[in-house]
Amino acid sequence: MNLILMIIGAVIVTVLLAFVIVKFVPLKLRWLVSLLLLAATGYLTYLIYNGIMEPIKFNQEKKVRYAKVIDNLKLIRDAQIKYRQAKGQYANNKNNLINFIENDSLVLTETVNVEKEINVGGGITKKISVKQIDTTGYEPALKYFEGKDYKGMFNVPGVDKEFEIATSSIEKVTGLFVPVFIAKTDKASILKGLPNHLVKQELEVIEADQIKGPFVSVGSLEEVSTGGNWPPYYDKGDAKTDSEE
Repeated sequence: MNLILMIIGAVIVTVLLAFVIVKFVPLKLRWLVSLLLLAATGYLTYLIYNGIMEPIKFNQEKKVRYAKVIDNLKLIRDAQIKYRQAKGQYANNKNNLINFIENDSLVLTETVNVEKEINVGGGITKKISVKQIDTTGYEPALKYFEGKDYKGMFNVPGVDKEFEIATSSIEKVTGLFVPVFIAKTDKASILKGLPNHLVKQELEVIEADQIKGPFVSVGSLEEVSTGGNWPPYYDKGDAKTDSEE
C-alpha cells in the first residue's frame, strides 16, 4: 500500500513540476531545473526499488531465522515423545528432559500372537489367538540423540532467551485424559532488528502458508498434537497431530 501511494505521489509531483517549469521558469534556467529533476527522479527510483525489495528481503531473512528456531523445536518434540514412551507423560522442564536423554533408557518390546483357551459355556472351550507384548531389552535414550545438540535445544537461536515449555492433560474421550505439551517462543524477538512495520504485519498473519499468530510453537495444550504451527515447507514430513493415547 505504501509503495502504491509513493508511485501515485511521484506521478502527481512530476506533473506539477512540469507545469511549473513551462509556466514560470525562464528558458535560460531550465537546464538547472532539469538537473534537479534528474536527481529527484533518481531518488524516487531508489525509494520505489527499496519499497519493492524491503518485503522480499524481509521474507528471505525471516525464513532463515525461523528455520533455525524450528530445528530446535523439532528436537524438543522428539525428546518429549521419547520421554512419554518411557514415563507415560511429558517432561515439564528442560532439566528433566536433558537428564532423561543422558541417563535413562527405553524399553524394547515385541508383540507376538499366543493361543489362549477360553470357556464359551456348557463345558465347551475354544482356542483364540491374542496379542501379547513381551519386553525384549532396553536401550539408552541417548542413542536417539547422538550428534545432536540436545543440551542447547532450549536456546532460541539468535535470541538471548529460552523456549517456554508447559505440560497438561486433556480429555480425549469421556474419562480418558491424555498428556499434552507445548514449547514456544514469540516471533517478535526472533525478528528483532527487521523493519518494525513488517514485523507488526508478521505477528498478525493468518494465511495457511505462514506461521500464524505471534508465536512459533510445537505441541498444543488444547488438542492432542506433537506437530508444529509452521507450514509444510519448513518440514515436509512433519505430522500435524498425534493419535497416540
